[in-house]
Amino acid sequence: MPASLLNIGLVQFDIAWENPGENMRRIEKLMGQSSDLDLVILPEMWSTGFTMQPDKVAEPAPGTALEWMITQARKRNTAITGSISVAEGTQYFNRWYCVFPNGQMVQYDKKHLFSYGGEDKHYTAGSSKTFIEIKGWKIMPVICYDIRFPAWCRNTDSYDLMMVVANWPVARIHHWDALLKARAIENQSYVAAVNRIGTDGNGLHYNGHSTVFDMNGQEILALGEKEGFETLALDKQLLSAYRDQFRFLQDRDPFTL
Repeated sequence: MPASLLNIGLVQFDIAWENPGENMRRIEKLMGQSSDLDLVILPEMWSTGFTMQPDKVAEPAPGTALEWMITQARKRNTAITGSISVAEGTQYFNRWYCVFPNGQMVQYDKKHLFSYGGEDKHYTAGSSKTFIEIKGWKIMPVICYDIRFPAWCRNTDSYDLMMVVANWPVARIHHWDALLKARAIENQSYVAAVNRIGTDGNGLHYNGHSTVFDMNGQEILALGEKEGFETLALDKQLLSAYRDQFRFLQDRDPFTL
């Protein structure tokens, strides 16, 4: 595979409520014997669902879910990403991890907690952005509600891919579709976003719409509303050529957060 290509996999599935073992089994079944991937993206709180009971399910670091990610990254020789509920001292975090095949880990704590659903009453917000690099690609992770805040997502750091993990309900799925496209266009970046399907323990319904947009806002992968695992190769040469032709980022505002 050419060095300019980043081969990613998106896992869209029905998260078993507060049941990490079952969710690990479901993901492994969906992924099968996948190989030749650089990055696999799981949904937000993939091991438990979007629960507001961290005192019941949050794991110390490393806990069962993170250990599973470490094992899968090594076994499949790919980076594995997704967020889990984490306990740290007396605080709880909606924490995104990227685990590399060599065991290296990077983390990001969700900055914008979903106050409408009470997330801010149970979890502690993060305060800083995080980036990872794979094969020369600079990647910025964000978690669900973060995408509503364009200043936070603004590409002032020259990232190539925004990666979104989410539990975004059916009731506002049209917001999800629109916001992801807007983030791709305004940041001249690929956007790869993974949502869940099914019904959670609070009775909220989810219909997926996991997707990948290119830097022109064109949807280049759509998982629809069914459970599935799809892969796609992103091309950095196409990204660079587009940015060279349309130099909109050079006129961006220098946000400082």
